[in-house]
This record gives sequence, C-alpha cells and structure tokens, in this order.
Amino acid sequence: MADITVYGTSTCADCRRAKRLLDEHGIAYDWVDVENDPESRARMVALQNGGQIVPTIVFPDGSVLLEPTDAELAAKLGVTPGA
Repeated sequence: MADITVYGTSTCADCRRAKRLLDEHGIAYDWVDVENDPESRARMVALQNGGQIVPTIVFPDGSVLLEPTDAELAAKLGVTPGA
C-alpha cells in the first residue's frame, strides 16, 4: 500500500496526466477508480465536502490536491515536471 492515493476515473484525461507524472518520477501511489465503486466515490466526496472533482490526490500528511496542474503536483512532490 502506497502513501499517496489517487481517486479518479479511467476516462479522465487529468487523471491520466497526474498518474503519468507520478509514474515518470517513480512515485508509488494507490489508484482508486471511483467510476464503478460507490464506497470509494463516497470517500472521495467526503474528502471534498460534497465535491466530485477528479483527480483527487491524498498525501501522507493528510493534504489533498484537487485536479492539480503538473506544476502544482510537482511542487507538492518536490520534483520537476517533465523531468
């Protein structure tokens, strides 16, 4: 089990982009597809106080990024986007 959890859907381009950045930097994460999993969707919605934005990325410190840009995600991870 990884320390980072990414909630998203298989059809979400921003989810694929965020996963690609994590993969490029060898950062482990748990992928949770909320499209067909009502329990996971409910957890994600609770994290957002009712929202349904994907990707929703949860970090070990408890912080959450909603649909971050590559620059925002890279800054949080301490990596260079596209590197």
